[in-house]
Amino acid sequence: MNDISLIQEAIKETLGCDSRHVEFVKVKEKFMGLIAWDGFVEVFDLIDHPKAKRAYGWSYREGDRDKAKIVLELPPVNSPQSAVKVAIVARARK
Repeated sequence: MNDISLIQEAIKETLGCDSRHVEFVKVKEKFMGLIAWDGFVEVFDLIDHPKAKRAYGWSYREGDRDKAKIVLELPPVNSPQSAVKVAIVARARK
């Protein structure tokens, strides 16, 4: 499972607003028949963010550090599934 407090801290730090945890959603994303991502996405309502009302996030381990990935609900992102897809594409472009 994700570290909700870590994700909320990342929201506060990167987006400059508070958030309220709403739910978690299981997402399994396949690409060319292979599993590209399989995990839980946390859904947050954003409090007083100027552009978005919602964000999606998950925590992960990189080396010896826990990190959080945040994706705003702005077009084309409109669901936990689309947040994962956008994150996969952005990572592939790096």
